[in-house]
Amino acid sequence: HNLEMKHLPGADPELVLLSHRYEELERIPLSDMTREEINQLVQELGFYRKETPDALVPEEFQFAPAKLLPTLLPSQAPTAASKTPPKRGKEEHPDL
Repeated sequence: HNLEMKHLPGADPELVLLSHRYEELERIPLSDMTREEINQLVQELGFYRKETPDALVPEEFQFAPAKLLPTLLPSQAPTAASKTPPKRGKEEHPDL
């Protein structure tokens, strides 16, 4: 789920991780990896593997592997006068 494969003739295989805005976050070369290693990598990155192509994806994996940002309450929303951005946990990427 949320993984798309594109075959580019002549190009070395690599996994390109994108933000929800389709901005490139990271490239991982796959040339030296076995199919099993690639499957394990994708699973470790948080992608969900459906049992069948038409199977439903559990709600908690709908946006996997991206982590949702916590919803800001009106009192927490930054204003134009505010100079400090909202605090985020160490593991949360601002684009995800």
